Amino acid sequence: MGNSWVCFAPKEEVGFTGEPSKRFPNSSRKARTSSSPSKNKGKLDEDAFIQQQAIAAALLFRHHQQNGSLSLSRSTSLVFPSSPGPKKLSKSSSSRQRSRFDSLIQPHQLVIDKDPNVDALETNHFVLVHGGGFGAWCWYKIMTLLEEGGYRVDAVDLTGAGIHSFDTNSIASLAQYVKPLTDFLEKLGDGEKVILAGHDFGGACISYAMELFPSKISKAIFIAAAMLSSGQSTLDMFSQQAASNDLMRQAQIFLYANGKDQAPTAIDLDKTLVKDLLFNQSPAKDITLALVSMRPIPLAPVMEKLSLSDEDYGSVQRFYIVTQEDCAIPVSLQESMIEINPPEQVFWLKGSDHAPFFSRPQSLHKVLVEIAQIPSKQV
Repeated sequence: MGNSWVCFAPKEEVGFTGEPSKRFPNSSRKARTSSSPSKNKGKLDEDAFIQQQAIAAALLFRHHQQNGSLSLSRSTSLVFPSSPGPKKLSKSSSSRQRSRFDSLIQPHQLVIDKDPNVDALETNHFVLVHGGGFGAWCWYKIMTLLEEGGYRVDAVDLTGAGIHSFDTNSIASLAQYVKPLTDFLEKLGDGEKVILAGHDFGGACISYAMELFPSKISKAIFIAAAMLSSGQSTLDMFSQQAASNDLMRQAQIFLYANGKDQAPTAIDLDKTLVKDLLFNQSPAKDITLALVSMRPIPLAPVMEKLSLSDEDYGSVQRFYIVTQEDCAIPVSLQESMIEINPPEQVFWLKGSDHAPFFSRPQSLHKVLVEIAQIPSKQV
């Protein structure tokens, strides 16, 4: 979502037409009908590889099913918790097409060993907060990697996002938008703490929560996120680069639920431009997931100024993760937020677009674990 609220000049509506993604650009008709022996052999090798992988996966699945360690139930909760049972299987996050010369992955290699230090931490519980337009669904790779390392993970759908059925156009305040997160934190037990991680507009959301529940938050991690000062709105911050981001202005679609003679109520993004704006380094399958899952961004919370105090918000350790190939929130704007409101430490993700949970999941996971293991600040 980035700074999709920074320019309020209405423009013509853009249709949601998009060309289907081409997942196998080299598989032309000519290639399929070729009678070259080397090409046919290559295809046979690839077919054999896929068949063996499928058999290995099926055997592993059957093993987990028979032992009751792989749940097939689908959560309908607004919060997506980690499963209490044994570890799930990880999926490759690489966007490289697999070669027939790659070695076969054995079932036992799909499980990541538990982090030996996880139980000694002040908290091993992550709460992941999505950005504007996204939902809890965007964290699926990160949740899997963290869970397999022994961490507890919850991903929250904010009001009107993900599977939350509330109408985005009817959200009138930041408090209303963040309510699923504040409800979650309020229900934590006495002395229980979590690590909050917010992406994009989720940075403003976790800041709001830090002010309300500082004693329940061990660390706060801003991932290409709005890290604001007191008295600022997300709109104020991202307006700094409005004039220089033509792609963002072109992608904005303002929604007027109360009529064109009233102020806009939400912002949507032109699906034909989303790939270049948000997912310029992400795999095609994740872009497809985003295109069918993203929802409009409520405007009122974006315009609301935060009230943050040193005693509450300032008492929580903050960390920032910079995404270096970000076209939605450029590095220059991320650096500006860091300079104005310095965190304890800054991490850089090379090759990451605005969605590091898609484009660089393993690198993001590594940084999250590193931050979790940093000793807590003594207040």
